[in-house]
Amino acid sequence: MNEPIDVREALGRDLTERERRVLDAVVRTYVETAEPAGSRTVTRKFDLGVSPATVRNTMSDLEEKGYLLHPHTSAGRVPTDLAYRVFVDSLMHPAVLTPEQQRRIESELDRPGSSEVERLVRRATRALGLLSQELGVAAAPRLDSAVLERLDLVRVSSTKVLMVAQIRSGLARTLYVDLSTEVPDDTLVTITLLLNERLAGLTLREIRESVADRIRDVDTESDQAAEEILNIFMQSGSELFDWPDLEQTAIHLGQTSVLATQPEFTSGERLKGLIELTEQRDLFAAVLGDRPHPGGLQITIGGEHARAELRDFTLVTAEYRMGTLKGVIGVIGPTRMPYDKVIAIVEYTSSLVNRILE
Repeated sequence: MNEPIDVREALGRDLTERERRVLDAVVRTYVETAEPAGSRTVTRKFDLGVSPATVRNTMSDLEEKGYLLHPHTSAGRVPTDLAYRVFVDSLMHPAVLTPEQQRRIESELDRPGSSEVERLVRRATRALGLLSQELGVAAAPRLDSAVLERLDLVRVSSTKVLMVAQIRSGLARTLYVDLSTEVPDDTLVTITLLLNERLAGLTLREIRESVADRIRDVDTESDQAAEEILNIFMQSGSELFDWPDLEQTAIHLGQTSVLATQPEFTSGERLKGLIELTEQRDLFAAVLGDRPHPGGLQITIGGEHARAELRDFTLVTAEYRMGTLKGVIGVIGPTRMPYDKVIAIVEYTSSLVNRILE
């Protein structure tokens, strides 16, 4: 029995070598000019070794196979989403960034304070947009699955303690805890050791859901101060570890103006739609929050998107990591995109972000 063929892998297998060369030429011409590509234009721009009539017939065959569209008002043709997919997967060769392009990205990211994650990612989205002329996008890691490295209880005053939670990715969160009685230093040390023994190594979600059960059996040996601290963790532990950014995916967007200059958005209606799209933070959070990257870069083209709002766009993203946490960074733009250039820019920027975070 034959193994089922993956739909993505099957794309382009029905093309002859001539059809592949003509398709490559049409995609490149349309990306460059934003105008439907005619056979004469393609023949002049590319050395295909055949006449314009042969190219025209080949383009007609490609249209029948679903790779090209023929706008009614033009003699030329434009690529479909299938054409872009075949181009990305099997026709194009990723561009090589020039030293100047690399320096522009590095100078944008390599600034004082750029190791602060949020600031670094924000700068990276800006750099992506400026170099690619697409809209830079990024999703910050969700901390709910972060692992607690250690807890520290630090005395601030006689009845106030600062809880410092160190997360394995290198981040830290702090919270003040008010007490009704003074806590001796040796009690703070004892409770700190106990909490680390019971909670360190767990995710923040696990701690929120089970902190009371994990310390319920502790014998404080009539130590009133120790008992009070443990009661606070038993009664309010889920709140102590319930920070606003745990379950939310923070979204960063670059400058919309870089997209507004593209031909796809010259009409007022299309531009209005673009602006409305960039205001849908929940949409980007849903799309980017759980976006998988099994092979490194992830490219979703037009109709491949599950969300109808993104059907006219291509999303090119890569992962960046902070210890055990993962975020997403990349660009979104019209499906008429210089894929070879954009892919090289996203790959280089994401690798640079990872190096800085390491």
